[in-house]
Amino acid sequence: MAERERRMAPPFGGVFVAHARVMTADDMGRAVRRMAHEIIERNHGIDQLVIVGLQTGGVPIAEHLVAAMEDIEGRRPPLGVLDVALHRDDIGLRPVVPQATTDLPDELDGRIIVLVDDVLFTGRTIRAALDAVCDFGRPRAVELAVMVDRGHRELPIRPDYVGKNLPTRRDEVVDVNAEGVDLGVMRK
Repeated sequence: MAERERRMAPPFGGVFVAHARVMTADDMGRAVRRMAHEIIERNHGIDQLVIVGLQTGGVPIAEHLVAAMEDIEGRRPPLGVLDVALHRDDIGLRPVVPQATTDLPDELDGRIIVLVDDVLFTGRTIRAALDAVCDFGRPRAVELAVMVDRGHRELPIRPDYVGKNLPTRRDEVVDVNAEGVDLGVMRK
């Protein structure tokens, strides 16, 4: 859960209580490097790629992914940032935080967009991201990379690249941060 969402999520002011660390920072680094290799292999290089991190949790992972691709290929694919808050179907139920911005490369038409997020849960954020991307152009393809796939999909969306599959209960919370990935609950 991204920090801005943690502060604003009901119950407002709730505290995340971790039960288990499921990935360390080193584990995450290895997962990012593996996903970078998979993306490069599947797309025959980085020439047609645009990496897009979803605000806010996907942005640091996208930055690490681009850095790993640079280590592998010797150059960086374009990196963009996308805020999907105004494209969500639960806009009246969740707070909209204005400090998140969208900053995409100029040319998306005909490119392969790799959306990057921290946790894939119901699929609703990714649906909103697909709507938002189409407002900016017509990509040739859209792929999805996530650090954690926790299941419980409500929409027919599946990731192309996964750092870790982590079966969870619906009431559990997955927190991806610089120290690793924690599994826990929100307390009042």
